[in-house]
Order: sequence, then C-alpha cells, then structure tokens
Amino acid sequence: MVNRAGIVGRTAVVTGGGSGIGRAAAILLAQNGARVVLADVDTRAGQETVREIRKSDGEAIFVRTDVSRAPEANRLMVTTANKFGSIDILFNNAGIPGPHSVTETSEEEWDRVLGVNLKGVFLCSKYAIPHMMKKRRGAIVNTASAVGLVGSAGQAAYCASKGGVVILTKAMALDCAGLGIRVNCVCPGFVETPMVERFLAGIDASERGKVTESLKKLHPLGRFARPEEIGRVCRTGSLLCIKGRSGNPDEGDGAGLRGPRHTCELCLPGIRRDPDGRKVSGRHRCIRER
Repeated sequence: MVNRAGIVGRTAVVTGGGSGIGRAAAILLAQNGARVVLADVDTRAGQETVREIRKSDGEAIFVRTDVSRAPEANRLMVTTANKFGSIDILFNNAGIPGPHSVTETSEEEWDRVLGVNLKGVFLCSKYAIPHMMKKRRGAIVNTASAVGLVGSAGQAAYCASKGGVVILTKAMALDCAGLGIRVNCVCPGFVETPMVERFLAGIDASERGKVTESLKKLHPLGRFARPEEIGRVCRTGSLLCIKGRSGNPDEGDGAGLRGPRHTCELCLPGIRRDPDGRKVSGRHRCIRER
C-alpha cells in the first residue's frame, strides 16, 4: 500500500503527460493526493489527461511545453511555482523515437531526438531544481530506457539519448545529494504506449505478429509492460531515499520504508548527510534501512 502522506499536497510536474507512461504516472500521482502539472506539445492529449484527473476530483492543470526549448521549460516551472507555491516532484518523461541507424539518421533527426530526450531532461531539471532548493526537498525521476544500458540496432539517436539520461541522472544525484533532492531514473523495456504502437504499425503486416511475439519474449514476463506499472515505479521513486539509481526501484510501501538493504549514495565519503540534507555523524542509515 502506498503511503499517501508522502505525496498528499505535493506538486508534481509531469512532462510528456499526454499519453503513455506520463499519463499513467500523472493519474496515479493525482490519485494519491498530488497536485499535477501536465506538460506536453500535444495540447489535446494533455488537456484530456487533465480532464481524466479532474473526473476523480484530482487537481491538475496543463501547460503546453516543448521541453527542448529553454524559455518554455523555464516558463513551465515558473507557472507551476506561481500556481501552487512549490515544485516537489519532477517526472522528466517526454520522449520521441529515433528509429534509424547512424548512417540512416539525419543531422536534423539526431538534434531533434537528443533535444527532446536528453536536453529536455537537462532543461527541466535546471529550472526546477532552484525551486526545490528553496525548501531543501524534492524528487526527480527521469525516464531512460533499457536500450540506454545495452543499446539496440537501428535506434542510434534514441539509444544515445537514453544512455545520456542514465549518466546524467547519476551526475545530478551527486550534485543534489546535499540539497535534499533525490534523483532517480527508470529504464523500461517495451511498454504498451502510442510510441510502441506506432513502431509496430510500421512493420509489414505479414511480419508484425511474429516480430511482436519475439519482442515480448525478450521480457522475463513474456509481455510488454503496461504504462501504469511504470507509473507506479515512478510514483514510488519520487519518495525513495536512493540516489542516482537506474532501473526499477525495489517495491516497498511507497515511502521507502521496507525492502532489502542497499547502498545509499548519501553515504559517499565526505557527504554524510541525511535525506533532508542535514549533516550526520557516523555511518548514515537511510530511511530504507530503519
């Protein structure tokens, strides 16, 4: 069961919130008491997510945003802070595909994919962190990908962008370790999203079924993940004490109070701070070990 006390009344910014993982995460955050700010370039899809949240008496607004453009990323954070008074959670989820090899990828496509998938994470974090610093608390969750860890044929720009997100997450986690701001990323495989649907639709109809089944077999569960499953991980990740972790955080009770012991990067030599950024003496025991 999720510990709602950790999310109720907090403000969450979700980029790419118009569909797929972003939409699922936004709805879950709202269901657990967060005030949600949806960002997307697709106004219709973003507003539809807001309507879905409000149907269940959740609180949400939509801000059209191209995360690859600094003025728009900054405006998103300023609008959020002015409306709700703080930014507590940032889910950097906006992303686009890059379905070509290096030789097939144009410079324009490379710039577009890296601009949204990697630069967008950088810009939104850059402008959100100062707001989080005011209260010395916050959580950032970035959507990377399994292909950002192992690579994949025919997806040069996409793989590069997601690999960049993984290492950027680690760098940000270290930068923010003493500020009370947690930074994590998730690295999903194939997920039942419009992006994956478009990818499969581009395969010849005679081969589509075979290719789909072969892709499902790459996953231990023998199927694609569902958006809400990744959304639950992101909701949990917004509360974990773990820093700079990639992959799926261990499912605890949502507040990071249960689960196996782990190494917390707050304990790095020379840092010695608790999750709120206060200095502690001796070996730090993070909340997942208490």
